Amino acid sequence: QVQLVESGGGLVQAGGSLRLSCAASGRTFSSYAMGWFRQAPGKEREFVAALRWGDLSTDYADSVKGRFTFSGDNAKNTVNLQMNSLKPEDTAVYYCAANTRAYVLGRLPIDYDSWGQGTQVTVSS
Repeated sequence: QVQLVESGGGLVQAGGSLRLSCAASGRTFSSYAMGWFRQAPGKEREFVAALRWGDLSTDYADSVKGRFTFSGDNAKNTVNLQMNSLKPEDTAVYYCAANTRAYVLGRLPIDYDSWGQGTQVTVSS
């Protein structure tokens, strides 16, 4: 099992930036795929971005493409989500997730088997 801890959330004005980090412990996750999801009040958890360690390929939801960048540091067991040009609709709890079962860029929550506790991101207009 992989334990994940997110950090870096907070309150920012529209147009601003935040950098989320996710630190992993437990099993080495260099062969895993990682994902970021978010969940706003009253809404389902939605896909934000995914990264596959082997080739560092990434995938992004259309709503964040061009604004968010998903990166990883295998040596530090850390992944980061750089969020620029933030919009009020980006407000949500952001969750880091790990896929330890398959080497795929999953877009569904069921594709991931380990989750962090979440970090709140609030973007004011």
